[in-house]
Amino acid sequence: MTLIWLGVILVFGGVLQMTFLPIWRGRLSGGRRLRAGQPSDTLEPERPAGGFGFKSNWPGLALVALGAAFLLIGAAI
Repeated sequence: MTLIWLGVILVFGGVLQMTFLPIWRGRLSGGRRLRAGQPSDTLEPERPAGGFGFKSNWPGLALVALGAAFLLIGAAI
């Protein structure tokens, strides 16, 4: 039962880590400059948001994988 709870905590922590990483980076469109003082007519950022790639999310993915392994081992025992 301990392995199952440890797996749940690791999966939940990994998902939280992956979701909070882009939030901690700040606003997606905060660095945009407006042309001639006029506001933009769209809310879409000019370039893709950072923080959603595999390179920046590998710790969270590793926590999820380790938690899934603990859940499987706990279910098999």
